[in-house]
Amino acid sequence: MVETPSPPALAGVRVLDLSRVLAGPWASQLLGDLGAEIIKIEKPGAGDDTRGWGPPFLKNADGETTDAAYFLAANRNKKSVAIDIAAPDGAALVRKIAAGSHILVENFKVGGLKKYGLDFETLSRINPRLVYCSITGFGQSGPYASRAGYDYMIQAMGGLMSVTGQPDGAAGAAPMKVGVAVADLFAGMYAATSILAALRHTERTGEGQHLDVALLDCQIAMLANQASNFLISGAAPRRLGNAHPNIAPYQVFETKDGHIVIAVGNDGQFSSFAKTIGAAALVDDDRYITNRARVANRETLTAAISTKMRARTTAEWLGLMEAASVPAGAINSIDAVFSDPHVAARSMTAAINRPDAGGRRMVVHPVKYSRTPALDDGAPPSLGAHTDEVLSEFAGAGERAALKARGVIG
Repeated sequence: MVETPSPPALAGVRVLDLSRVLAGPWASQLLGDLGAEIIKIEKPGAGDDTRGWGPPFLKNADGETTDAAYFLAANRNKKSVAIDIAAPDGAALVRKIAAGSHILVENFKVGGLKKYGLDFETLSRINPRLVYCSITGFGQSGPYASRAGYDYMIQAMGGLMSVTGQPDGAAGAAPMKVGVAVADLFAGMYAATSILAALRHTERTGEGQHLDVALLDCQIAMLANQASNFLISGAAPRRLGNAHPNIAPYQVFETKDGHIVIAVGNDGQFSSFAKTIGAAALVDDDRYITNRARVANRETLTAAISTKMRARTTAEWLGLMEAASVPAGAINSIDAVFSDPHVAARSMTAAINRPDAGGRRMVVHPVKYSRTPALDDGAPPSLGAHTDEVLSEFAGAGERAALKARGVIG
């Protein structure tokens, strides 16, 4: 007998989302995927900045552009409510929503919401159980707290760019940012995790709390082994291109027709790898017999392997490596990612359920739950699509009409 799945894990949880761009919306999108009701507050007539961050854009039936693909990436499973929080009546409406919410997410500058009466101190008096998550570039304290923080500068200031890019002396050597805004995404993931922890505390004690999430802090935390390498050795890690600071061979190699990633993680895998490429003598060479030795002799090892790897095509090597249980992968372009049969089998996309989508698809929540499935059909909303629906709980029809006539709501 097939069991009926339970409701999503966060069904019944309401999130008031005052965030925009990426870090905050990424956090609230994750909560929405898990079943929470996400009420996204946007400025009437403008909305989240990323609605205009294109091309590419969706187009309506008249051929007019609507929302940018960037916005679609971070705002599925949400309700858009257009309220001008700078208007006193608009801020008052948002306070009413906050009184009935479990979570609030915001990424205004430090102190930026106080003048609207939407700061933690004010709202926690209205709703003592509220989990209030503030996401900023540098946090609520410290000498940089008042600065605006953007992903690119955080990747730079947080050390990530210093270890990303070709090594000094190589062609194109320079610090390099990552191809997606990982500092924002890291912060969004940490925010969502901290929110769930705080929500559990509220369930136990009835107490809400203020969460201070800084992009810079999260970026530093995500330096992981590179940070630990420095703190233990005292030597600042350097750029190694596609090589790994602690493992070898663990890098890109040129093949007969392209490139391949070889990810040897232990001595047994190295033995299999060396034999597969016709270099069995490397296994008994004292310079390469352990990972520690291979890292110390990285340059000569790489040179010996590179010659062998250029003898076959990428596809040929992938087949041989799989047969030998050596971790290896092709370097896929993004179009190749979405045409990969394994990706298709994992159902990583779904149709965008909007009239202007034209059959386009979006990425869905990546975790498969055996009992509490994530939502995969909540299209990113058009601006103000849910204003009347949501506000009907907080204001009568006449009041809503008057607020709309004055531009307070849209």
